Amino acid sequence: MKKLLTLVSLTGLLATVPAVLAQTKEPPVPVRTVPPEYPTELRRDGVSGIVMVKCTIDEQGNVVDPEIEKSSNNAFEKPAIAALKKWKFKPAKQDGAPVAIKVSIPIKFVFES
Repeated sequence: MKKLLTLVSLTGLLATVPAVLAQTKEPPVPVRTVPPEYPTELRRDGVSGIVMVKCTIDEQGNVVDPEIEKSSNNAFEKPAIAALKKWKFKPAKQDGAPVAIKVSIPIKFVFES
C-alpha cells in the first residue's frame, strides 16, 4: 500500500525572511496551516515536488499577494497558492506593533510508498 504525504515546510520560512527581520523583534509565526491538495495525476504517478511562494504576511497575519518564485512542476502551483491563502499567521512585530513583511515559503509535495 502506498502512502501519500503532503509536507508543508515551515523550517525554511525564517531562513527566507528578508534582512528587515533583523530589525523586527518578532518574526511571523504560522498559527493555522492548510495542506495543499495533491494533484490527482501527480499522486497517481508518484511525483513529488516543491513550490516556493513569495508573499506578504500583513499586519493581521493574512497571506496576501502570493506569487510563485519557482516550482518543480507547474501542476503543484495552483494547489500551493490555494492552500497558502488559507493560512493564518501571528504577524511580525517591530517595536511591539504588528508589521507587514515579505517572506518566501516552501510548500513540499512528497509522495511516499
